[in-house]
Amino acid sequence: MHHTTILRKKNRFMKSLWIIVSSILLLCVPGILLFGSGSQENISPLKVVTTTSLIEQIVHRIGDEKVDVINIIPPAQCPGHFDVKPKDIQKLADADIFLLHGWQGEKFSNQLISSVENPDLTVERLDIQGNWMVPSVQREAAEKIKEILVNQDAKNSSYYEKQTLRYIELISAKEEEIKAKLKTVDITRIKVLCAEMQVGFVKWTGLSVVAAYGLPDSLTPGVVKELVDKGKSEKVSLIIDNLQSSKDAGKGIAEELNCPRIILSNFPGGVKDTETWEKTIDYNIQLIFGCIKNEM
Repeated sequence: MHHTTILRKKNRFMKSLWIIVSSILLLCVPGILLFGSGSQENISPLKVVTTTSLIEQIVHRIGDEKVDVINIIPPAQCPGHFDVKPKDIQKLADADIFLLHGWQGEKFSNQLISSVENPDLTVERLDIQGNWMVPSVQREAAEKIKEILVNQDAKNSSYYEKQTLRYIELISAKEEEIKAKLKTVDITRIKVLCAEMQVGFVKWTGLSVVAAYGLPDSLTPGVVKELVDKGKSEKVSLIIDNLQSSKDAGKGIAEELNCPRIILSNFPGGVKDTETWEKTIDYNIQLIFGCIKNEM
């Protein structure tokens, strides 16, 4: 009986000792975790700030739970006409990466960025040419953003690679789906006048762009007359405006030509239920088809 009591006391002592040692290890050795291997760094997501929803949605698709994304410019607003406020720049205070397009119209200067005083902030300007709604451009942007995330967070590189591959497959599948749909009509014979910011995407669809026009302040009476005359002589049957840059710029031209007008979006989330690239491109194609079917 005495021997049994000693053993029980010894077992209780050993269990208590193990609990104490385990607690010390968890507090003092960051690499030891009860729920898996690795360090505490793996728990904290990468903090990314983006200037537009074009960049934001790609970061979400590639980073998923590995990233925490904050976007600055509302998706229905033109980046060139967005007035940067101190509260917008303050979003960079705790960020790891700041991703911006580097477009001439973006008002995020080096001096403005440095004013936030975040020495650990990585600033990356995405030199991606062309309209980001075009599948090939979307793929290029995805690859570039993946490279940036991998460089900043190498321990999760395989995850970013896998997510990017999955997204690129989705882009290619959507491209094939839309191209097949476009082939069901003789879209190349539809002539349009188009807002400059939509030219790249509109040409990708196969529509014939007769001429492009800029913002309303560039549409002087003389310019409008030239566009209307061009539209009449070329038998233009559709006017295409851009949601994010003066969406009614072509309204007067459409009225003069007595033809339909649609407003396409260049940014995910610019219209309700278009928060992703594929939903936005579907929205645009649906608008185009709704008009050209009447011309067939």
